[in-house]
Formats: sequence, C-alpha cells, structure tokens
Amino acid sequence: MADLTKLQMEAADRICARYPQIGRKEFRGDITLTIAPEDLLGAMTYARDACGFDMLVCVSSVDNLGQEPRFETNYTITQAETGANLLVRCLISEAECAVPSLVPVWSSANWLEREQYDLMGIEFVGHPDLRRIMMWEGYPYHPLRKDFPVEGKPTEVPGVAFTEKAPTCGGPFATRPGTGTAGEREPRATR
Repeated sequence: MADLTKLQMEAADRICARYPQIGRKEFRGDITLTIAPEDLLGAMTYARDACGFDMLVCVSSVDNLGQEPRFETNYTITQAETGANLLVRCLISEAECAVPSLVPVWSSANWLEREQYDLMGIEFVGHPDLRRIMMWEGYPYHPLRKDFPVEGKPTEVPGVAFTEKAPTCGGPFATRPGTGTAGEREPRATR
C-alpha cells in the first residue's frame, strides 16, 4: 500500500510540476487534481505519456445546482501495471458547459463522454461522435441534472416513451429540485 501511495504521489508531483496551476488535494490516500478545462487535454496527455497512466477507468459528472461553477467532470485514471490511481476533477461553468474530449488520449472515453453528454448536457469538444447514448435524439432535456423533476416530464412522442409522468407513489426518491440536501428536499421531511 505504501508503494502504491508513493507511486501516486510521485505521479501527481510530476503533473503538478508541469502544470503548476493545477489544484491538488489529498484525502485518505487518494489524490485529486483539479484542472481547468483549457489545461485538461494537455495534462491528461502528459499523465498518459510521461507518468504511465494508460487507462481511463471512469468519467462521471456532478451538478452543483445553485453554485458556480455549476458542473464538474470527474475522471479516474490508472496505471494498469501498478494499480496506481489519480482522480481528476474539472470545473465547468453553466454558461460554457463544455470540456475537451479525451477520446484522442484514451479511446475508452468515447461512450463514457457520450453518457455524460446525454444525461448531464456537458459538451465534449472534439468528440468524434457526440450523440445521445441512452435517450433518443431530439430529447430536449438532461435527466441527471438536479433541476430535472424526478417524476419526469411529459412527452408528445407516443410509442417512444411514456406520455404521462411516472408515478412515484411517495417513494423516498421523490425529491424536489433545489439547493438543499436530498433529506431536506424529500417530501416526507416537510410533513
């Protein structure tokens, strides 16, 4: 474990030395680098070529509704041989809502970025085939955004999707959009 932590530290040191504007946070053995969108492609290429991070394992995103920057994309990169991981975070303003695609660096980014585009509405500039992967083309919303109602939105496309709002039956997952915690927004908490 100590060797793995040392490998992660050394790699983070090299990346931060090359890109001094990168933020760095360490917590319980994990290292998170915060990179601006304009530095993302260069820093990730450097992480692959100079530091041996040959796998992009995960691309996810967060909607920080009520904050600016509203969105962030999160990446987990790995050295396959050693198992060393780095977490990379990229903050994105709501107005821009775009980051460079990492498909030129790791082909595994292809479907992962398409998923984030489809469900969160984050644009991946330079992606070779940026189109919806789960929702149908022409669907005007991004269902994982916090301001998207849990019960869904009605559609006028019969046969493709539900034409009525999905019943939630008072389930614990039925929260109102907002900036409070899920517990504060959950309808039963207000009773």
